[in-house]
Amino acid sequence: MMNKNNIVMIGAARTPFGRYGGSLKDADVYDLGAITMREVVRRAHADPTAVREVFWGMGDNSSCKDVVTSIAARQSLLKAGLSEETNSCSLDKACVSGTSAIIYAIRGLKLGESKLSVAGGVQSFSQVPYIARNMRFDKRIGNRLLEDPLFEAGYKDFNPVSADAGDRAIANGITREMQDRWAVRSHERYGEALAANKFVDEIIPYECAAKKGEEPKLLTYDEQYRKDVTYEKLSKLPTIYGSKTVTAGNAPGLNDGSAAVLLTTEAYAEEIGVDRSLCAIVDSVSMCARPDCIADVPGWAILRLLEKTGLSLDDIKLIEINEAFAVMPLLSLKHVADEKGVKLETLYDATNVNGGAIAIGHANCATGARLVLTLANELRRRGGGYGIAAICGGLAQGDAILIKVE
Repeated sequence: MMNKNNIVMIGAARTPFGRYGGSLKDADVYDLGAITMREVVRRAHADPTAVREVFWGMGDNSSCKDVVTSIAARQSLLKAGLSEETNSCSLDKACVSGTSAIIYAIRGLKLGESKLSVAGGVQSFSQVPYIARNMRFDKRIGNRLLEDPLFEAGYKDFNPVSADAGDRAIANGITREMQDRWAVRSHERYGEALAANKFVDEIIPYECAAKKGEEPKLLTYDEQYRKDVTYEKLSKLPTIYGSKTVTAGNAPGLNDGSAAVLLTTEAYAEEIGVDRSLCAIVDSVSMCARPDCIADVPGWAILRLLEKTGLSLDDIKLIEINEAFAVMPLLSLKHVADEKGVKLETLYDATNVNGGAIAIGHANCATGARLVLTLANELRRRGGGYGIAAICGGLAQGDAILIKVE
């Protein structure tokens, strides 16, 4: 029976995720956001002036033209043609920003603050500048050093996230070989999905700037994908940033892109003539754990979500777990399997069926929304059902979102 206060997703879209220094390297961050905000409203045949709240993941102001108080959500929504009266929040929760944006938008809808809300996020690693610190008041003679914020990704007062993930892998029996083989699987499944045109529904073709003497080209796929990946090649790569298991091959790249979803209540969807929503957002969990347990929290969030909703794993048709590194789905699924007494292989078969971030790319603050829209599209192709999207974020933040496709 329809509950008119249920939250539904009536529009969803993303840009292709560009490789570091690739086709999106010159794309303005505000424009990337505007592209997806505008498109989700268009796809739902909704009035753009009816959107009253935007929650937008934006974890790196340094890539913006306006480094200080960039208010990326506000700038993108104005460029997208949404109402000047639309409230917005640009938020930084690292990789969980996109899912948390959805969760915050849902709260606003349930409180009646908005009838129609946009959520998602954007990332441009290619435009992150070098930093020259301590120069404003330092007038001494001598050389100055530039700092690369992208080096040893993580937090200066804590370990690099790859080191923590590698340590948690070793502590839980997740070998380097398992991670490399999962990475191969990610590329293979993405290649199969790409060949089957499964990403056509979610990717907005991006017109790349033309080089001199050339025609503009449309980017219609994710540049991180490598069809020639093999286990033998990955096994020869060195580990990175002090990690015992993480390499450039079993991790995603530093990617550029944007993803957005349009959310409303069933009642308002009916009022504006939406025939069929993409999915219902049934419930969600946000949690945090010990800072080094970044690879564990997606699994723990899934378990909390199942407990909260009273559903069993038998009720869940598909799972998406972000491949921040290959150890994340491997360790998270191990926690779920151990807790619920199910075979790991069964969970593997239901998880990231079209590949994950290792092949698609990880445009950090956009990825959470990407997971939800990818999951909804695949559930629809499979006749509906429940699915869970889970993701980790810096210093062991975790989100999980339960959706249902009729």
